[in-house]
Amino acid sequence: MHKVYLRFYEELNDFLSKENRKKRFAHQFIDRTSVKDLIESFGVPHTEVDLILVNGKSVNFKYLINDGDDVSVYPVFESFDITEVQHLRPKPLRKPKFVADVHLGRLTKYLRMMGLDVLYKNNFDDDEIVSISLKEKRAILTKDRGILKRNEVTHGYWIRATKAEAQAKEVLERFNLQKEIKEFSRCLECNEPLKSIKKETIIDQLPPKVAKSQNEFYRCHVCNKIYWKGTHHKRMLSFITSLREGV
Repeated sequence: MHKVYLRFYEELNDFLSKENRKKRFAHQFIDRTSVKDLIESFGVPHTEVDLILVNGKSVNFKYLINDGDDVSVYPVFESFDITEVQHLRPKPLRKPKFVADVHLGRLTKYLRMMGLDVLYKNNFDDDEIVSISLKEKRAILTKDRGILKRNEVTHGYWIRATKAEAQAKEVLERFNLQKEIKEFSRCLECNEPLKSIKKETIIDQLPPKVAKSQNEFYRCHVCNKIYWKGTHHKRMLSFITSLREGV
C-alpha cells in the first residue's frame, strides 16, 4: 500500500467531503494511476482544475502518481507566486456561449434575458450536451458533475447555487461576463436575437392594454413571440443592473 498527500484549494473544496476540505490529507493507493483519475476520484471534475503541482513542480493530467507524492490542486483564476507553471485548462472560449443541462431551465431564461447565448432543451441527454459543446465550442453548465469528468469535455462548470437568480450571479462572476450583458436582446424561448418591430405591423396581435400603453416592441424571427416592457421589466432591469455592477 502506497500513500500520496493532497491539498485542494479555494472552490475545489466544494466537491470534497467535509473531512478533506481546506487541508492537506493523506490518501492510500495500491496501483499507480494518473493524477487526473486521482483528482476525479474525489469528485473534482478536470474542467475545474487549472494547475497541478506535484512536489512543487507543475505536471499535466497524464502524470502517474508515485508513493510519497505531494499534490496541490488549484482552480481556474487562482493567483500564484511561482514561475514556469503548466496551466491545464484550454484557453477561454473567445465568444462566451453555453449549453445547459436539463436541470437548469430557469437559469437558462435568466441568462438569455441578459443576452447570453445558451442552448437548452428539457430532454437533452449527456451525449447530446457533450457533442454540442465540442462542435459549437460551448461551455457546459450543469448540476451533474459526472458529465464534466468525461475525457472529451474541455469547457464546463458545475453550478453550486440552487436558486436561479443566485445561479445567474454565479455564472456571470465565474466567467467574468458583466461586460457581455445586453439585456432583453434574446428570445427567452428560442435563444435567437430579437429584432425591433414597428407597432403598427403587429397591433392586431397585441392585448388592448398593451397596444394602448406600449410603443416599443421586439419579435423573435423563429417563434414569432413578441416582447415589450411589461410589468416585470423594472424588477428584472434592477436585478441585471446589480449583476453588471457586481453588487
